[in-house]
Amino acid sequence: MTYESVQIRKLTGGCGAEILGVDLKAMSNRQWDEVQHAFREHGVVFFRDQKLTPEQHIAFARRWAPIDVNRFFTAAKGYPEIAEVRKEPQQKTNIGGGWHTDHSYDPEPAMGSILLARELPEEGGDTLFANMYRAYETLSPGLQRTLEGMRAVHGSAHIFGAKGVHKDNPESASRYGNQHLVGDDVLHPVVIRHPLSGRKSLYVNPGFTLRFEDWTAEDSRPLLEYLYRHATRPEFTCRFRWGKGSIALWDNRATWHYAANDYHGERRLMHRITVSGCALQPATA
Repeated sequence: MTYESVQIRKLTGGCGAEILGVDLKAMSNRQWDEVQHAFREHGVVFFRDQKLTPEQHIAFARRWAPIDVNRFFTAAKGYPEIAEVRKEPQQKTNIGGGWHTDHSYDPEPAMGSILLARELPEEGGDTLFANMYRAYETLSPGLQRTLEGMRAVHGSAHIFGAKGVHKDNPESASRYGNQHLVGDDVLHPVVIRHPLSGRKSLYVNPGFTLRFEDWTAEDSRPLLEYLYRHATRPEFTCRFRWGKGSIALWDNRATWHYAANDYHGERRLMHRITVSGCALQPATA
């Protein structure tokens, strides 16, 4: 596609693109069409210097799909649709400090996440992204065929549940809640046919994938760990340096992300909205 109303600048050959020359509060129909196309093409897109109120952030999210309110995150005051991604100067741990994709523990995982920078450290706090199209496409044909016939179990209890990893971290008390809303584990295809692009995408992630269907966790671990190492090869990734008013919009079915925790002693506050997706279909469907 030729972009006529916006400028596209790829971050790396492997993942991500900046969209320049657009004000998200006042997009023309042509700009909106081209922003949607760039999102489908690149999996994660970035905008700079956007001055959005919480209401405008919500309105932009609703242009994509109904908002999928995260049931575990602390909400921004007065805005239940917006989850706070906050780290205070005295805190040592951050939110999202490991490779994952949002909401894969839900039967219909969130389509996308829209993260807006509100307060930033002087340096650090970048977010990394990895391309799951490329992760799948560069596997050997035999492994591709094997994975296309498999499903994996995803869950959230080990993270957000009463006995999850946050129970022993006092910093988690102000960030997460609703432990009782942890749902049952769910099954998703290991390789999906992406609902927007039609491309095949690897759909497992270190944060929420527990094991393969009909495999034990122990039996699953070697293959999952191989896939995790493969998927985060440098040539599949990009690293985004935030500025005030920056926005990242990523497709949870085509990317992973990782928040770098390298700004101890400083405050970082981001506002995140997730938007609803659909049930995922296997690549062979």
